[in-house]
Amino acid sequence: MDKQKDKRKSFAHTFYVSPAWIKCRRAYAESVGGLCERCYAAGKIVPGTQVHHRIRLSPQNIGNPEIALNWANLELLCDECHHEEHEKGIRWRADADGRVSL
Repeated sequence: MDKQKDKRKSFAHTFYVSPAWIKCRRAYAESVGGLCERCYAAGKIVPGTQVHHRIRLSPQNIGNPEIALNWANLELLCDECHHEEHEKGIRWRADADGRVSL
């Protein structure tokens, strides 16, 4: 796991294991039928695996329930769509040894 992901996880870990998030995530996924919302919109039936925050969580907004727990800010995605969402705008990456690749 890269250092950027480690930083994200460290500030958000307590939130992601909280009863409030677990309950919210489960209820939201059930409310949309358990399918990836983007794939379903494209006519594909793919199970959703990740409840994604449209507005990314940050140390500044993670305590705000209007961002962190608001269903209007959530989207159920499959692993592939979630990965694509988090790769948007990334033009390069570094491997574990610090080598940069496009």
